[in-house]
Amino acid sequence: MRKFEKISVEQFNKDVNSPSKYEEYILPKRMTQSSAGYDFFSIIDLVINPFECQKIPTGIKAKMNKDEVLLLFVRSSMGFKYNVRMVNQVGIIDADYYNNIDNEGHIWIKLQNEGEKPYIIKKGDRICQGIFIKYLTVDDENNVDNIRLSGLGSTNEEE
Repeated sequence: MRKFEKISVEQFNKDVNSPSKYEEYILPKRMTQSSAGYDFFSIIDLVINPFECQKIPTGIKAKMNKDEVLLLFVRSSMGFKYNVRMVNQVGIIDADYYNNIDNEGHIWIKLQNEGEKPYIIKKGDRICQGIFIKYLTVDDENNVDNIRLSGLGSTNEEE
C-alpha cells in the first residue's frame, strides 16, 4: 500500500506556522494517465533569488511498502526554463521515514535558483515530482537490523 497523507495539524503549525493554510493545500497527484510522477504543490508563496536556496515545506508524508522508496525530482520545466534545481538533485524518502518521531515524516524540498532572475513560486504551483519505485537488496544481507530513530539524516545516528 502506498499513499500520501497530510501531516497532522500540530506538526503543520510547528513547521509552517500558518494554521489557516492547513485545509487549503492538496495531496500530490498525477496530472495525466501516463505520468510516472506525482506533482507536489507549494503550500506557500515565496521568491528564490539568483544563487539562493530555499527550504520548502510540503505538508505531506508518504506511506509505502517496506521494499519501496519515493524519489523526488525537480520538475523538468523548472530546470530547462529557469535553471532551478533541487539542492540534493534527487530526494530519497525511505519507507521508514513515514511517521518518524521527529517530524511525522514531513517531506521538505530545498530548491536552488542557478538562474539570473528571481524565481517566483505561488501557493499551488507545482514544485517537484515524486515517483514510487520498488527496490532490490542483496541476497546475503544479514547485518541490517537498525531501526530509524528520527527524521532527516537519522540513519547516521547511533541508538
